[in-house]
Amino acid sequence: MRCRVGKADLFASLVVFLVALPLCVGIAIASGVPAELGLVTGIVGGLVAGALPGSSLQVSGPAAGLTVLVYEAVHRYGVEALGVLVLGAGLVQLGLGALRLGRWFRAVSMAVVQGMLAGIGLVLVATQVYALGDVTTPAGGLEKLGGLVALPGRVDPPALSVGAVTMAVLLLWPRWRRGARLVPAPLVAVALASVVTGVGDLAVRRVEVQGLVDAVRLPRAADLGRLTEVGVIGTVVAFALIASAESLFSAAAVDRLHAGRRTDYDRELMAQGAGNAVCGLLGALPMTAVIVRSAAGGPPSGGVQAGARTKASRVLHGLWLLLFTVVVPGLLGLIPVAALAALLVHAGCRLVPVREVRVLWRGHRGEVLVLGVTAGAIVVGNLFEGVLVGLALAVAKTAWDISHVHVETEDRGEAGIVVRVLGHATFLRLPKLLDELEALPRDREVRLELGGLRHVDHACAAALEGWAAARGQAAATSSSTS
Repeated sequence: MRCRVGKADLFASLVVFLVALPLCVGIAIASGVPAELGLVTGIVGGLVAGALPGSSLQVSGPAAGLTVLVYEAVHRYGVEALGVLVLGAGLVQLGLGALRLGRWFRAVSMAVVQGMLAGIGLVLVATQVYALGDVTTPAGGLEKLGGLVALPGRVDPPALSVGAVTMAVLLLWPRWRRGARLVPAPLVAVALASVVTGVGDLAVRRVEVQGLVDAVRLPRAADLGRLTEVGVIGTVVAFALIASAESLFSAAAVDRLHAGRRTDYDRELMAQGAGNAVCGLLGALPMTAVIVRSAAGGPPSGGVQAGARTKASRVLHGLWLLLFTVVVPGLLGLIPVAALAALLVHAGCRLVPVREVRVLWRGHRGEVLVLGVTAGAIVVGNLFEGVLVGLALAVAKTAWDISHVHVETEDRGEAGIVVRVLGHATFLRLPKLLDELEALPRDREVRLELGGLRHVDHACAAALEGWAAARGQAAATSSSTS
C-alpha cells in the first residue's frame, strides 16, 4: 500500500498528536491504570488501526466513553486481567466485522446512545471532581453523588487551584482562533498547569511514571482461563459492543465533515477489532475511534478540521506518540493529576448532549425520557445495566408508538352496526379496544370487520374471538328469552 504524506497530513498528524497526548494520559489515570498504557493504546490506534482499511480519516485511541467501564473492570478483576478483557473484545469485534454486522450498529436508538454518553459524562465528572482536589474517589455511583456534599471541606487548595487554572485555559483558549489552530487547548492547559506546579513548587500529586517496558504486561495462560467466567464474558461483550458503537457513530459523524471516501463499517469494525486485539496482547486500554481526535468541536483541533486528506495523518500521530514515549517519558512525571482531572471533567461535560436534548424536547419528548432513564440508570448502577435498561425502554416505546388501533362504527339501521378495526392490534392497546367494543349497544346486530388491521398479536386475536363469542351467546340468550 502506497501512502504519500503531504504537508496537510503532516500538520494534521502533529495537531492530532498534541490533542491525543494529554487525553491518553488522563484517560489512563482515570481508568486506574498506569499512564503509559494510555499511550500504548494511542500508539496502536495510529500504527495498527490507522493503517488498516475502514474510515480514511478517523483517528483511534483510548476514549473517555469507556473510562467508567474500564475502571469498574480493573476494580473488580485487577489490572492484570485488563489485557484479556481487551483481547476478547477485539476478537468479538473481528467476528462481528467478518459477519458483516457493522451496519446494524446504526440501528440502535440515538436516544439510547446519547443517554449512554450523558451517563458516562456525568459519572466521569462526578469521579474526576474528587481528583481535582486530590481526594479519594468513592467506589459506587450513589456514593460519588452523596460525597459531593462534603467534598468542599476535604479538597486540597493547591490541587484545586491547579485544576481551576487548567479548566480556565480549556474554556478560554479556543476563543483565540489563531492560537487554537496551532496548539490545541488540552495541551496548553496541561503544559501551563505543569509549569505553574513546578515553578511554584506546589505539593500536589503528579503522574507516576513506571516506564513503558514495566507498564506493558502480556496476558498469561492463567489470565486467558478467566475468559470462561460469566462476569468476564459479560464485560468482554460490553467492551466490544460499546467500543464498536462509539467507533461507528464517530465514523458517521466524521463522514459528514469531509467529501472524501465514505466509511466501510464492516472494515472499520475489523480494524478496531485488530487494534483492540493488539492492545489486549500488550495489556493496554481498549480503543475506539474518538471524535475529539478525528474532528473535535470548536476551533480546529482534530484530523479533519486540521486539514487531513488521507490516512497518513492518523498513522503518523501514532508514530509521534511512540517517539514521545521512548524519547522523553520523564515529562509525564511533571504533570499534576489535578490538571488531568480538569481535562476529563471538561470532556465529561461535552459528552452530555444538552443541545440535542433541547431539540428532542421540542418534537420527541418520549425520546428525552429514554435518554434520561438511560443516563440515570448508568449513574445509579453501571454502564452495561444502564444501556440494557435504555434499550428495553426504547423497544417498549417503539412498540407503544406503532401499536395504534382505531375503531370505526357505521350504523346501517335495520341492517345493524358495522364495526371496522384499523391499525395494529397489540396487547398494549387491548384495554382501549375492548372498552370501545363493549360500549356498543347489546340489542343491535354487530358485524366486525378486521380487514383494516395490519397486525394482530395473539393476545388481541384471543380477546376478539372471546368478545365475538360472548356477543353471539348474549344475542342467542336474548332471542330465546323473547
